[in-house]
Formats: sequence, C-alpha cells, structure tokens
Amino acid sequence: MKEITSVSNPQVKAWKKLATKKGRQQSQTYLLDGWHLVKEALNSDKPIQKILVTPSFKHLADLEILPEIQYFSISESIAKQLSETKSPQGIFAEVAFEQTKLDPTTASGAWLLLDGVQDPGNIGTMVRTADAAGFSGVVFGSKTADMYQPKVVRSMQGSQFHLQLITADLTTWVQAFKAKNYPVFGSELNKDARSYQEVGQHQNFALIMGNEGNGMSAELLQQTSLNLYIPIKGHAESLNVAVAAGILMFQLID
Repeated sequence: MKEITSVSNPQVKAWKKLATKKGRQQSQTYLLDGWHLVKEALNSDKPIQKILVTPSFKHLADLEILPEIQYFSISESIAKQLSETKSPQGIFAEVAFEQTKLDPTTASGAWLLLDGVQDPGNIGTMVRTADAAGFSGVVFGSKTADMYQPKVVRSMQGSQFHLQLITADLTTWVQAFKAKNYPVFGSELNKDARSYQEVGQHQNFALIMGNEGNGMSAELLQQTSLNLYIPIKGHAESLNVAVAAGILMFQLID
C-alpha cells in the first residue's frame, strides 16, 4: 500500500480536482467519501480504481484487498482536504464513470426523469425513493445537477448503485416512451391537471419531476401523456419536490 502524507503531493491535487465538474470530466472519475458508499460500490462491483484509507480507519479489517484496485495510505490532513464533511471517516474511493447509454426505445419499467432539479438533497432523496419503490432508473436532464457532484453522490447514500442512472435529453425519452404507448406523467401545481389518485398503477411508465422553484419546463408539460397534481388539503402553497415525487412514485408503480 503506497503511503502519501503531504497535501501538496501531485496525486492529492488530482484527487482534489475531482470536486469540480471540469476535473471529473478530465479524469472520467469521481470520488466516494465514507465507508457506507465505498462498501456499496464494492458490493455492486463498480469500477473502483483506487481506495484511500487513513491509519485511523475503523474498518480496515473488513476491507478486502483486490488486485485490480490501487490502495493508498493517506494522512489525516489529506483526508480533511478531500472530504466535505467535518469528520471524515478515513476512507475514499476513486471510481470510473460508467458510460451508460441506454436507448430509451428499449427501456422498460418505471423511470424517474429529473427536469432541472438542482438541490443535491432533493436529488438524493428522489433517487433513494426510486430505489425503494422499485424503479428501473433515473434520467438526469441537461439542466439537472451533475450526478457525480460530491453532495449529490453523498445524498444518494448508495442507491445510485442499485439503479440505472443516465444523463440524457428528456424529450428523447418522452417521445420514445409515448411511441411504445407507455404513459409519461408530468407533475404541476395546477388544479386543471389530473389528480394523481385517478390514473391507476402501471408497470411501464415515466414520471417527470421539475425544478424546485419553477417546476417542469413548459415544453415538456406539453409533451406528456398526462400532467398530475397532488391535492393540498391544508394551507401550504406547495410540496417539496422530493416529497411530491415520493408520493407519486409509490402511487403510480404497480
């Protein structure tokens, strides 16, 4: 196991660049921070290139040494440089991008499409809920936050390894699903839309959730099979997008 103790080491600088989208695009890798995420990635046979541990890492005995992975012992100061948490757990993994380019004409099952969703916490909650509800995957539209952004990665808590995550043009997916007569449900805060309780349950469909402040784009709202709303009985103006997505996902899936 190679030892690195200096924060000015070139390899450390390369890892720090993975906090930026440009750095991730250049290396085609991203960083996992914490034992739960690293363990989930190992259990899911994800393309881990490097694993970094500190001397104080508590689960070193549980870490299987695999020949295809490079292992590094790093100092506590390096761990603090790399982590966005106040108390790093002492383990990181550099993982290669998975170039999933699924043709939507061959996709089936339930799919969540994210249209301009920006908050990492909301994205993480929706991905975890899609995982729990039995969805096949999640499509990140072009204006949605980067799925490899550190806060997004952390908020998904490993559910990203149980689903297919794809960055793609949402219009292409909508058109492909409609061509197969799979319903595409939009979501909007509009009483002229259809109540989510009136559309039944489905095995093959897409659900689109929009931006936290502006909702779905007008263009996509016009392309859907039906646009749904959740009746609000109290005095709140609206629901958080992740809460609304959770209600809709569990209601719609058969």
